[in-house]
Amino acid sequence: MNQETKTYRKGEIPGIIAINARECKGCDACKRFCPTGAITGMFGTTHRVDVDRCISCGQCLINCPFGAPYETVDPVDEVAAKLADKHVTVVGIIAPAVRVAIGEPFGMPAGSLVTGKMYSAMKKAGFVILDNNFAADLTIMEEGTEFIQRARHALFGEKAEHGGGIGPLPQFTSCCPAWVRFVETNYPALIPNLSSAKSPQQMAGAVAKTYGAAQVFNVAPESVYTVGIMPCTAKKFEASRPEFQSAWHFTKEKGGSAPSAPYPDIDAVLTTRDLARLLKKMKINLAAENDAEGGTLFAEYTGAGTIFGNTGGVMEAALRTAWVVLTGTPLSKIEFTAVRGLKGVKSAAVTLRDRKYGKEVTVKVAVVHDIRANIRPIVEEVMAGRSPYHFIEVMNCPGGCINGGGQPVCDTGSSWIGRVLPSFAWS
Repeated sequence: MNQETKTYRKGEIPGIIAINARECKGCDACKRFCPTGAITGMFGTTHRVDVDRCISCGQCLINCPFGAPYETVDPVDEVAAKLADKHVTVVGIIAPAVRVAIGEPFGMPAGSLVTGKMYSAMKKAGFVILDNNFAADLTIMEEGTEFIQRARHALFGEKAEHGGGIGPLPQFTSCCPAWVRFVETNYPALIPNLSSAKSPQQMAGAVAKTYGAAQVFNVAPESVYTVGIMPCTAKKFEASRPEFQSAWHFTKEKGGSAPSAPYPDIDAVLTTRDLARLLKKMKINLAAENDAEGGTLFAEYTGAGTIFGNTGGVMEAALRTAWVVLTGTPLSKIEFTAVRGLKGVKSAAVTLRDRKYGKEVTVKVAVVHDIRANIRPIVEEVMAGRSPYHFIEVMNCPGGCINGGGQPVCDTGSSWIGRVLPSFAWS
């Protein structure tokens, strides 16, 4: 544990978000958007961030009218140096929400979908593409089948196939690092309820440095430099967590040429704003690029991975997976509209027949976004043993990842959601 803090382990980055005292006007806008009360200071006085209470979500940053909050971790120069090194394979792991935001810093209308242009610009910069939608597909297979195992254990007493314990219900999603840290620092008793699945970013990093290095890039794992390109400031914290060194452990266990010192699955994280700065630094105008393909297996993905960036997307993907696995039949209508939209808490019940046990099962799910306003009644129900739900998706940011703390900031200091999301999001 770091000496300066109480809630961080050795190696973790404390204080992804800080406040520039010269810019702060003490207006309290940041306090209104902070989900954990991490911002201190009286009205009219300079504010500061309590790093132990902060979950690095960046909502204060994108909602401050004076631009006082800022990111303390800026990897742009380091990534640029790696891109210039011909002995390094730099893998760009692009989150789904980035592609509808990265056009804005280049003069394109807010909300423009620029996947092809982004691929082209990143390839010109020297990146190899690993679309995080690919990893989101991996995540939902892991998270979805884990939920099925938990549900069958609770409903039918099914045991784990390979021994070990089975987590309790309701199962919470674990894709959002701000939400995971919120649970760890505010409701540690609920940690067993979190899915054991890594986030797509962390799965992507491990895949890139194992299968990717050996079978796709044909390079040594230690020469792969992975860059998460995310709409989220909390992803910078997540990448620093010491448990996310899976590729190094795997290579070492398999007798590979792993260095003696562990290396992380994700080496650096660029927010959407960071990527725009990097491309401009390299004199690449994304808006002028022609569309390009991703170019590798890792740029292939389904619609289930694509919708992870919006509130309800993970739950919808999970329900699709659960339906097919439990019933053995494809869905006649693939959309689950009940979990879509911008309502703070959405719920649905889906009845299906579990072919393994020959019984009908009703799965009750909830989707929560904007934990500042909506999460506490949900977790209090779970803590009290009164929750009606089996599976709960939680995203910290209003609207989900598309309104993450790493997205473009409006000149007036208001977040992206107020300008674009009503027309972009599911109805």
